[in-house]
Amino acid sequence: MSETTKILTIQDISCYGQCSITVALPVVSAFGIETAILPSAVLSTHTSGFTDFTVRDLTEDLPEIRKHWEKEGIYFDAIYTGFIASKEQLDYIKDIIDSRLKPGGLVFVDPAMADHGEFYNGFDQEFADAMGELCKLGDFILPNTTEACFILHKPWKEEFSHEEMLEMANELSNFTKRHVILKGDTHNEGQLGMVVLDKQESTIEMVYNDRIDYVSHGTGDVFASSFVGSVMNAKSPAVATKIAGEFTKIAIEKTIGDETHTYGVKFEQAIPYLFDLLKTY
Repeated sequence: MSETTKILTIQDISCYGQCSITVALPVVSAFGIETAILPSAVLSTHTSGFTDFTVRDLTEDLPEIRKHWEKEGIYFDAIYTGFIASKEQLDYIKDIIDSRLKPGGLVFVDPAMADHGEFYNGFDQEFADAMGELCKLGDFILPNTTEACFILHKPWKEEFSHEEMLEMANELSNFTKRHVILKGDTHNEGQLGMVVLDKQESTIEMVYNDRIDYVSHGTGDVFASSFVGSVMNAKSPAVATKIAGEFTKIAIEKTIGDETHTYGVKFEQAIPYLFDLLKTY
């Protein structure tokens, strides 16, 4: 990684609540990477556990921001997308990837739109189909099993067999340039597994971390952001997956026991551990 490495992350800003850009910006920056942001929307809070939150959609701003960057000659070594506010935005984001990514740059797509068998508020199958098209521009895609099922038009269930997880990852290889990181294998007792597929090398492997039975908003963003930072620090996809899983686990451990902290995980307290993780793996 050069000192001038620049990443653009495109996702929403939740002014309160630990998710999306408020996770991606500090976590990716902690890896020593200059991180620019492009907000897809601004919300007063995130949408889980809060009511009457405000939302300002920034769709109309995206093409004007791209034009200004084009005028200024601004390019990025990588682009990392997360929560996108609308189907229309996906087309603008494709234009940004086409015009603002340096030759040989990397695209990371976290198709943040669903979990636990359901779409997030405001999303539907039409959006999932459009997200699948965005995924095809990604060098890395990082879906959970729910998002994978919607992209693939498969029924979701609480648990998939190990063989089904591998099959799903193989099917997802049609929706990425190279790598699939599929989250959610629960077959090893006490462990959470991720399928790591490289279709260029025709390899598929499992990466496991200790499992903590704790559900919180924003853990997917913590995982994705630390994965991106690890890859940009020259870690292999499997090693980056391991680091991201360990970092997310530490963030959860820092949160457990605080009953007032119901809106995310305390990833900030886990950031000092990133340096040890990068040295260990």
